[in-house]
Amino acid sequence: MIEEKSVVDVRIEGNIAHVQFNRPAKRNAVNDQTISELQGFFGAIPKGVRAVVLSGAGGHFSAGLDLSEQIRRDPQEVMRHSRNWHAVMGLVQFSGVPVVAAMSGAVMGGGLEIAAACHVRVAEPGTLFRMPEGQRGIFVGGGATVRLAAIIGADRLTEMMLTGRTYSAEEGERIGLAHYLAPAGGGLARAQELAGQIAQNSATINYLIIQSIARIAKMSAEDGLYAESLAAALSQTGADADEGLRAFLEKRKPNFA
Repeated sequence: MIEEKSVVDVRIEGNIAHVQFNRPAKRNAVNDQTISELQGFFGAIPKGVRAVVLSGAGGHFSAGLDLSEQIRRDPQEVMRHSRNWHAVMGLVQFSGVPVVAAMSGAVMGGGLEIAAACHVRVAEPGTLFRMPEGQRGIFVGGGATVRLAAIIGADRLTEMMLTGRTYSAEEGERIGLAHYLAPAGGGLARAQELAGQIAQNSATINYLIIQSIARIAKMSAEDGLYAESLAAALSQTGADADEGLRAFLEKRKPNFA
């Protein structure tokens, strides 16, 4: 049996993992192999990795689902395919390791759904955000109605899908699709810089931030406040809290193990 060429490249430098979509001829359109390889990495992130940079080769983050590889499926098969995407996007969002997306070119459809599962998003000039499924006769299935709607609101997502509207990098930053704007050609460098900064945080605190905030946002106010207190109790009674306080008093950067 001939092995398929990998479509997701992984490189680890120190405590940062660099994960890159590598289908440049397809503008990094997402096929089932891409999802499988993302699942393989985020389901077993190598020990010692404290932040991940996710990018796309060839000038595009991802143009979305590879429609050329889509086959006719019955409803149950479509459900299984969609639910698998949901599971993998859950791994990206809740692995406990912060993920910084370096976005350029097309960030569309499924590509935007993947970006929405990342914790920090950097966009270069020329980045184009779009949800074109409505013009393709299909409904989203990779988590946009939950994750993307949480970012930009259900009303704006509805308009975006109905009209196929494209947002520029600058417009995307304004509405929350990106957190940072980088100079032309500088998106990856900025994402790496942010990942390095994040990796210096306490791994426990990064884990609690990732696991807690998105879930608390879906709770009632009282339940959310209770969950916040639990996270605070876990964080403030360990070695990292001791190191953080000592570093503050000694006017130095903390060194979290």
